[in-house]
Amino acid sequence: MKIGILTSGGDAPGLNAVIRGIVYTGIQVYGHEFVGFLNGWKGVCEQTATPLERAQIMGISKQGGTILGTSRTNPFEFGGVPRVREVLEQQGLDALIAIGGEGTLAAAKRLTDEGLPIVGVPKTVDNDLSATDYTFGFDTAVQIATDSMDRLRTTGDSHGRCMIAEVMGRHVGWIALHSGMAAGAHCILIPERKTSLDQICDWVTSARDRGRAPLVAVAEGFSLDSMTDVHSERGLDAFGRPRLGGIGEMLAPLIEDRTGIETRATTLGHIQRGGTPTAYDRVLATRLGMAALHAAIAGEWGRMVALRGTDIFTVPFEDALGKLKTVPDERYDEARILFG
Repeated sequence: MKIGILTSGGDAPGLNAVIRGIVYTGIQVYGHEFVGFLNGWKGVCEQTATPLERAQIMGISKQGGTILGTSRTNPFEFGGVPRVREVLEQQGLDALIAIGGEGTLAAAKRLTDEGLPIVGVPKTVDNDLSATDYTFGFDTAVQIATDSMDRLRTTGDSHGRCMIAEVMGRHVGWIALHSGMAAGAHCILIPERKTSLDQICDWVTSARDRGRAPLVAVAEGFSLDSMTDVHSERGLDAFGRPRLGGIGEMLAPLIEDRTGIETRATTLGHIQRGGTPTAYDRVLATRLGMAALHAAIAGEWGRMVALRGTDIFTVPFEDALGKLKTVPDERYDEARILFG
């Protein structure tokens, strides 16, 4: 077989490990041939491809980012099904493995519905796809956010300030929940739970009254109960979704004005997606890549690989796109015991 690979959407630690798992297994075990499309669906539509052989994948599992590059290009704005089919035929490809998040997998589903041979690998640092227990990149993002909050606590303690750490989490608060609990945050704010400014200030004041410098972990998609929509000042991405960011900076003066505690906000942003993936993410990404290859060999078009417990299965694209995996009430209530 000759198989194409693309990485699309936001980068995530572990993407290179997926590529290595696919290519190394395909060459070593099956003798297959591989090409990589550069910059996601953009590379497919523009037919910008490069051969992937053992030399190109040596040692890449420990590298962050993606050797293929990525973009948020929507293929249906650049020729759609006819163009993708034409490129696959001209490249002589028997299958395409698309590695990406919700937008990438939604595009892959529409293409496979039209008969194109595509298998998916889920990728989102937010860990918000309901069809899989964990996605690679999440563990690394949580570790980076935890380390950052640990550092913010030391400067907060030195100055007696309230420190706000804004982390990724468009629709769900998994990163905020895990990193906030790990760092001992006095308040964790997630998109699933609208919270009043009064309640936030109560938690902050309670921590201050105990002699602590308050630490607040907030997901970028969080909104106060007085807000009708998420905080977004950066327009829309290629798939029509708001570019989030800035809720921490919005909250800081509100908390300072209400409590009298000097408050500073730090937005971690892309730093959570950069750098070396954790060991867990390297292993998970490698296993998902190997499983995706096996799915392509078996002709399981329109399906993606997914982790359930410690085992990897394939599930239909629609299972990943049907609904988000949100933080359950019981998980948030468990963390809330530690607030204030």
